[in-house]
Amino acid sequence: MGHLRDQDVVKLGARESSRPVSAGYYKAAIPLLALLWGFNWPAVKIALVEINPWTFRAGAMALSGVILAGVAVMRRNSLAVKRGHWVRLAVAGLLSIAAFNILLAFAQLSGPTSRAAIVTFTMPIWTVVFARFFLSEPLDRRRCLGLSLGVAGLIALGWPLLRAGQLTAGVFLSLTAGICWALGTIVSKRFPVDAPPLTIAVWQLLIGAACATVGMLAFEDLSLPHSLQNATILAFLYHVLLSQALAYVLWYAILAHVPAGTASLGTLMVPPVGVYGAMLILGEQPTIADFIGLVLVIGAAASVLLPSRRSATG
Repeated sequence: MGHLRDQDVVKLGARESSRPVSAGYYKAAIPLLALLWGFNWPAVKIALVEINPWTFRAGAMALSGVILAGVAVMRRNSLAVKRGHWVRLAVAGLLSIAAFNILLAFAQLSGPTSRAAIVTFTMPIWTVVFARFFLSEPLDRRRCLGLSLGVAGLIALGWPLLRAGQLTAGVFLSLTAGICWALGTIVSKRFPVDAPPLTIAVWQLLIGAACATVGMLAFEDLSLPHSLQNATILAFLYHVLLSQALAYVLWYAILAHVPAGTASLGTLMVPPVGVYGAMLILGEQPTIADFIGLVLVIGAAASVLLPSRRSATG
């Protein structure tokens, strides 16, 4: 995950398809999207066993960006960006794509994948906080409820670890990744880029790849193992082809045919799928505190992401 920005929802999510049958197919694709993003968490953890984090992110973001560029060209979407919009595109990309993905790679190396998935999903909560200060968006009851549940979820996760002396860097890295994503969202809302969402995704992924390449050259040994294990290769291909390239295309198609609130249900399913995937594939055993935090964080995100009855009815 890590690539859902509010301006995508604003541009595409408000439009429903004029063909209800077609819209039904796209609604049915929402659980598939949640599976693609959710199982990406254990896939990344597997790939990082043999591939260094900077190298992994550089290669994955570069390949994903190139594939999406090919999709855009096939669809005859312009890859051009207005000259005056490059800085805002780059800043948002540095925060919500580059920093987000790089931090999460190190977070997964520093702690359980299931816990990283839960903590990272506080992204919508940080967006609400920053939107209040930088965009002057009001804090209504639903957003206050979301903030309260989000804080409670973090306390439920962190306090037992703190008392036991087991609070690892992974928690802080995941939290920082979520904050960076939220800041990138605020930049995108405050300074929108006049380009198709797929075009924005292409360039921001390539910007992220460039940043990761700098880190790779500066901090890592460039030699890869002579032969990667099959599990590593499959995990890398899953991450690039399915959880990034295919998921991007699917996400934008869903937003173009169903309401944004309905599409948001898919994002709410990502943390539970990620936790289940970590248990099933990696053999992780989340604690009771992890599950309590998961429920609270999902409740917090739901109160922020899902539309109220008043807005839904007009």
